[in-house]
Amino acid sequence: MIDVSNELIEACRRNDQMAQVRIYEMFSKTLFNTCFRIVDNDADAEDLMQESFIEAFDKIHTFRGEGGFGGWLKRIAINNSINFLRKHRKWIIVDHSEMEMADPEPDNEEISENVFCRIEEIRSAINKLQPNYKLVLSLHLLEGYDHEEIATILGTTCGNIRTRYSRAKQKLLQTILKSRN
Repeated sequence: MIDVSNELIEACRRNDQMAQVRIYEMFSKTLFNTCFRIVDNDADAEDLMQESFIEAFDKIHTFRGEGGFGGWLKRIAINNSINFLRKHRKWIIVDHSEMEMADPEPDNEEISENVFCRIEEIRSAINKLQPNYKLVLSLHLLEGYDHEEIATILGTTCGNIRTRYSRAKQKLLQTILKSRN
């Protein structure tokens, strides 16, 4: 993620529009991509990106500088995207007791973690998954969040996320192999 100077952040806290434009230019593509990977729609991702910047500039006084500014901004965009999915009923609710069960054995013995593929093939396969799986894979593989952070973001347990991630990864591999046949 891009490093932002303290001076630029302080200028934004003073509502300096030039500083805000600079921050927007630095992070707009990254935030759009983050939102798009979650909501899978250009127009919605664009709206969510804009809303995330507005929220960030309104709440910039809450940024304590403990982590990177880009990470803080990205968290706002992810939370807004997840809230959008929930609000628009594009979110599949999964029974938590089901998610805590042990992973089933794969149906196809050919499936392994040694499947080599192009990034576009992976992205295409992720987009074919159910929303819960897509979200967990995107947050972990593409956004770099660990299981604990994802559990916090989604308001569930770390065990639930590990199980969901494992199942999502298995389903992703199945989807990739199926698309090759």
